[in-house]
Amino acid sequence: MLKSYASQPMETRGRLYTETLSTFRSPFQRDRDRIIHSSAFRRLKHKTQVFVEHEGDYYRTRLTHSIEVAQVARTIAGALGLNEGLAEAIALAHDLGHSPFGHTGEDALVELMAPYGGFDHNAQALRIVTKLEKHYADFDGLNLTWESLEGIAKHNGPIIGPNADPKKHPSDAPIPYALKDVNDQFDLELHTFASAEAQVAAIADDVAYNHHDLHDGLRAGLFTAEDLMELPLTGPAYEEVDRLYPDLDRNRRDHEALRRIFGYMVEDVITIANNRLSSAMPETAQDIRDMDRTIIRFSKPFFQNLKAIKSFLFKRMYRAPSVIVERKRVTAMVNALFPLFMEKPELLPEEWRQEIAVAQSDTDLARIVLDYVAGMTDRFAIQEYERLFEAAQ
Repeated sequence: MLKSYASQPMETRGRLYTETLSTFRSPFQRDRDRIIHSSAFRRLKHKTQVFVEHEGDYYRTRLTHSIEVAQVARTIAGALGLNEGLAEAIALAHDLGHSPFGHTGEDALVELMAPYGGFDHNAQALRIVTKLEKHYADFDGLNLTWESLEGIAKHNGPIIGPNADPKKHPSDAPIPYALKDVNDQFDLELHTFASAEAQVAAIADDVAYNHHDLHDGLRAGLFTAEDLMELPLTGPAYEEVDRLYPDLDRNRRDHEALRRIFGYMVEDVITIANNRLSSAMPETAQDIRDMDRTIIRFSKPFFQNLKAIKSFLFKRMYRAPSVIVERKRVTAMVNALFPLFMEKPELLPEEWRQEIAVAQSDTDLARIVLDYVAGMTDRFAIQEYERLFEAAQ
C-alpha cells in the first residue's frame, strides 16, 4: 500500500498531450513500458558503461546497468511504500541521453558543443523522450507524465535556486537548452527537489554501479580480491565469506562478497530513509519536493566508506592504463565525426535531411548533429569512423 507521500498515479499532473487512461496500467506503468519499447532504450545495449561495448561479453553495458538500477529502485521503493512503477520508469530512463563511449564520449561532446549551448546527458534524455523518439501518430517523443519528466530532469537534485549543487549547476550557468525547451512547455519546477521515487532512482544508480564496477574490475584483472580486502565494507564482506565458506572457489567467493556489499548498501538506504521520513513526517509527495535536502540517501558513516571505494575505483579502474588508452582512441573518433558532419551534413541519413534543411544557424545544425552523434551506439560510431575515415586512406 502506498504511503501518503508517495506519488499517487491517479493524481498525476498529466501529460503534455492528453490521452485516455489505460484500463490495465497506471500512468507511471505506461511510462515505464514506453521507455522499454523506445529505440533509445534498445540502443543502450551497445553503449559503454566503463568498458567499450565490444571489449567483452560479460561486462556491463548501459542497458544492463539500467536494468540493474531499475531492480534496485523497485526494491527500495517497495520497502518504503513508494510508487514502484514511477521509480522504475525513472531508473530505466536515467541514462537514455548518454552518448557512445560513456563519460568519455560525453566529455568530448561537452567540449565540441561549448559554442552551441553545451551538452548534458540528463537534458539529452529529456530531449529524447519529448522529441527525438518519433513513433506515435499524435506526438513526438513518448508523452511521459510530468512526474517521469521531472524525475529524469531532477533525480540528482534541483537545477536552479538555493538548493542546487553549485558544482554541478553554478548559479551563473544557463540552463541546458534541451532542458529549457522542455521546461518552457511543461514547468518542471527546477528549483525544488524531485519526488521520493526520483530520489530512489538516483540512489539506486549509486548502488548499482558501485556494485557492478567492482565485479567488472575484478573480471578485467584491474585489481584483485586481496586489494578489496584492504577497503572498508569490501574487506569485512570477504572476511565473512571466508569464515562461512573457507574453501570456496574464486568466482563464487567474489560473488558472495560483492552481493553482501550490494545488500549493505540497500539496507543502509532503507534504514536511513525510514528514519528520516519518520522524523520529517511528510504528508504528500509535494512535501518531499519542498524539503531543503534529499530524503533518500546513505548514512554519513556509510557514505564515507563508499567514498573510499569510489576513490579506489577511480584510480584502479576508471583511470587504469588500458582504459586510458581506449579513452584516447574513442575520443579521437568523436572529435573526428562531429566536425565532419558539421562540414558535410549531407552525410547524415536521409531521415535527418528535413531538419537540416530548415536549420537557420550553425547552432541549429550543431544541435542536429549532436542528436545524431549522441544517439550512436559504440558499435555504430566505430563503424562510421572506419567507413568515413579509415576506408578513405
